[in-house]
This record gives sequence, C-alpha cells and structure tokens, in this order.
Amino acid sequence: MAAPEPRLARFGRTERLVHWIHASAFLVLLATGLCLYLPSLAELVGRRPLFKTIHVYTALAWAVALALVVVLGDRRAIRRTLREIDTFDRDDRAWLLRRPGTPQGRLNAGQKLNAIVTAAFATLFAISGFLLWYGERDTRFRFAQTILIHDWLMYVSFFLFLGHLYLSVIHPATRHALNGITRGWVEEGWARQHHAKWAAATTDAETAPARTAHGVGS
Repeated sequence: MAAPEPRLARFGRTERLVHWIHASAFLVLLATGLCLYLPSLAELVGRRPLFKTIHVYTALAWAVALALVVVLGDRRAIRRTLREIDTFDRDDRAWLLRRPGTPQGRLNAGQKLNAIVTAAFATLFAISGFLLWYGERDTRFRFAQTILIHDWLMYVSFFLFLGHLYLSVIHPATRHALNGITRGWVEEGWARQHHAKWAAATTDAETAPARTAHGVGS
C-alpha cells in the first residue's frame, strides 16, 4: 500500500468559519433576492413578503455572525490572512499576466483579487440594502439608483459565484483546494505545484526545529 501523501495545514477553524458563514449567507441572499427581483420567480413563489423578511434577517444574521467570529475567533489568523490579501508582489503580478511557472503563496493572485472583490461587494450590498430597507420608512433615504446598484451587484455576484464554484468543485487542477476550506489541509504535492512559495516556507518552518535539535546550522 502506498504511503499517504504528506499534508500541509492551510486554513484554521476561524478562517474556514468566516468562509462558510459568508458562503451560506450569500446563497440564501442570492436565492431570496432572485425571488424578489425576477418577475417570473416572484410570480412562481407568490410569497414576496416572506422572502423579503428572510432576505433582510439573513443579512442581519450574516453581519452579526461575522462580528462574533472576529471577536471570539483567532484574530491573529484573520490579521495574517488580511495581510496576505493586501500584499501583491512581483510573482503575483506575473501570475496575473499568465506567466507559466510563477510561484505563489498560500493565496494566489486570483484568490486575493476574489477576496477583495467579495469584500467590496459585501460592503456595497450592505449599504445599498440598508438604504432600500430604510428608504421604505424615511423617504429622504430613497434614491433612484439604489435598487439598480443592488440588482446589478446581485447579477455580477451570481456569475462570479458560478466561476468560483467551477474552480473549486469541477476543474481538475484546482478542485483539491476545496479540501483546504473544508478540512483545513491540502496535500503537499498539490501545494508545491500550485502554491510553491507557501509550501516551501511551510515545510522549511516545520523542519527547522528538527534541524536545530540535531545541531544542524548551530
């Protein structure tokens, strides 16, 4: 029997929890949003007030859950991930230019851009959604373009979600990444192929104590 492939820990519990809270809320918000704003679906489901209530309270639950994770979770891991997302080096720029063999960190340039766009869209969704909700109670906050912005964010997010789903579930070269966000680890061989800089740094960090213990490099 072949030896199991060595594994590298990629995402901790807090990072995975943030991802799945956001993903779950997005799916509910997308489904209810489509039922609210597509005439054919709205006519089919026929319970617009109920879907509107679910939509609003899911958005509120999403914000509260994320805040609780930040307060109670591993803030060091969150800060580390934010620093990684905010850092674009020469290899990241080369990756975006589709230069083959460009080594990447724990997050490649595409994943960093996806995280930035996701955060920007979430902020715009929250602001426009609040204005739509509050504008029904105070006409001073009712702006003509708010619903258009909210709708277009939904449509663009839908197609970005389809692309993300394809890469994480269907595309053979990248679907192993789903293991990292569900169980927290990926196989070392896959990591060295797709995230070479991170894999090298991680294995070096893991073997450094052993080398020190045996007097190597002292």
